[in-house]
Amino acid sequence: MALSDQDVQKQIKHMIAFIDQEAREKVDEIETKAEEEFNIEKGRLVQQQRIKIMEYYERKEKQVELAKKIQNSNMLNASRLKVLKAREDHVSVLLDLAKERLASITKDQSRYKSILEGLIAQCLCQLNEKSLMLKCRKVDEGLVMEVLPAAVATYKKLTGHEVTVKIDKENYLPVDLTGGVELQTLNGRIRVTNTLEKRLQSISEQMVPELRETLFGKNPNRKFDD
Repeated sequence: MALSDQDVQKQIKHMIAFIDQEAREKVDEIETKAEEEFNIEKGRLVQQQRIKIMEYYERKEKQVELAKKIQNSNMLNASRLKVLKAREDHVSVLLDLAKERLASITKDQSRYKSILEGLIAQCLCQLNEKSLMLKCRKVDEGLVMEVLPAAVATYKKLTGHEVTVKIDKENYLPVDLTGGVELQTLNGRIRVTNTLEKRLQSISEQMVPELRETLFGKNPNRKFDD
């Protein structure tokens, strides 16, 4: 049975409506999928930026923390240096006072003669030579001549050796020295300085650690004693 024009038109309309519906659904599906993908991509990008921002502020926080630690360390070191300098200054003052009091030793002739004898004997033992040249302050020349025989005798008793000591009357020790002597070989290659200042320096170097401990207490950071 042949379709009438009206039936044909109905079928065509129905097909068009079906195609249009299919197209609308496909468009909706595409739009929905595109929106989902957009939201996923947007979320991924937002998450990436959030992570970057968090990492940035974490780095900044670590930098600030490190800067604080460095600043605190520098302040602590500066404070320690100030304390150490103050302690060293205090020790230096005591050593300076000791130097000033050296002058009082030479004023006591009896005591100074005994010291000179010991200083000369010590030089003789250190050099252990047959012939030596002795330097002293010009003002001490008389005292040196008095005690020299006894010092030589002490040296001979200790070593069993003879020694000839000549006083250098052309080159005296500087007048600004407190006292003491200097002995050297005749060729001047070996010299032992035993002035009062030199002895004080030697003794102070040995006693400074003990002096620090006496004044400021034992250092808790020191593992070994000097």
